[in-house]
Amino acid sequence: MKSALMVWGGWDGHEPKQCVDVFAPFLESQGFEVRISDTLDAYLEKDYMESLSLVVPVWTMGMIAPEQEKGLLSAIASGVGVAGWHGGMGDSFRLNCEYQFMVGGQWVVHPGGVIDYEVNIINHEDPITKGLSDFKMHSEQYYMHVDPGNEVLATTTFGGQHHPWIDGTVMPVVWKRRYGEARVFYTSLGHVAVDFKVPEAKEIVQRGMMWAAR
Repeated sequence: MKSALMVWGGWDGHEPKQCVDVFAPFLESQGFEVRISDTLDAYLEKDYMESLSLVVPVWTMGMIAPEQEKGLLSAIASGVGVAGWHGGMGDSFRLNCEYQFMVGGQWVVHPGGVIDYEVNIINHEDPITKGLSDFKMHSEQYYMHVDPGNEVLATTTFGGQHHPWIDGTVMPVVWKRRYGEARVFYTSLGHVAVDFKVPEAKEIVQRGMMWAAR
């Protein structure tokens, strides 16, 4: 049986447990044995970590001990897939550059807070975004520092009403990449659980998890 580990915690404002509860039933419906943990110490279980098909980190603005980070990144580098969203993966550990290198990006700011914005699908052939059309969100529009090596599947364009100097900036919203032997999926969607009531946002995460899992 395929196995997945979902680790949640950090800042409560991102509703980490509520978001886990959105996607754990989906993984189970796809034949995964899902373990849900609220401690980063799960990453210390070397044999277990290396046996996984998928890790889903849902932890914002936290601190991770060196041995915990090593356990996570070593497992991913060995081929364990990783998939996540928003600050739960893209703003987890601000002091940990190797973790950010694995993700392929790091949150910087969300101008205006919760606003209306559009997500534009730019790859209509990839299995994560195939058949999806551009869609609207009412949420945080993430401005991120991103790795130019990411394979970008969807973007958003910033207006200048909050910061005029970024008017017209096109920012990745959905990407995939490799880290060692692993597949890495990330989307900046998903500030809170209700965001996944937008069908496209939920579908992208579900497909991303399935693509990433080995």
